[in-house]
Amino acid sequence: VQLQASGGGLVQPGGSLRLSCAASGSIFSINAMGWYRQAPGEQRELVASITSGGSTAYADSVKGRFTISRDIAKNTVYLQMNSLKPEDTAVYYCNADARTAIWARYTTYWGQGTLVTVSS
Repeated sequence: VQLQASGGGLVQPGGSLRLSCAASGSIFSINAMGWYRQAPGEQRELVASITSGGSTAYADSVKGRFTISRDIAKNTVYLQMNSLKPEDTAVYYCNADARTAIWARYTTYWGQGTLVTVSS
């Protein structure tokens, strides 16, 4: 299972970006998908997650500004980021809890990361 993240870049404070992450490979099913971020010198932290049923969870720091969604048919998760702040600058990683067969256990897979820089 491979995850390919895209959509990062440089944006001014108050701006918006939309991240995408597509899972591919030998996928039988995906349970939860999510986005994490890691700023320089900081630990990786959860930004948002979404279950296969559509339940979502957000870090307090992004509530009301970020929205996570997914297209189950495309095995893709999105992160709409609005009202971006300099403190949102980080490498953003997507992940997915997926299994490759009906008898297999769920395993967490990670994307390669995409850099988001919020600066004027």
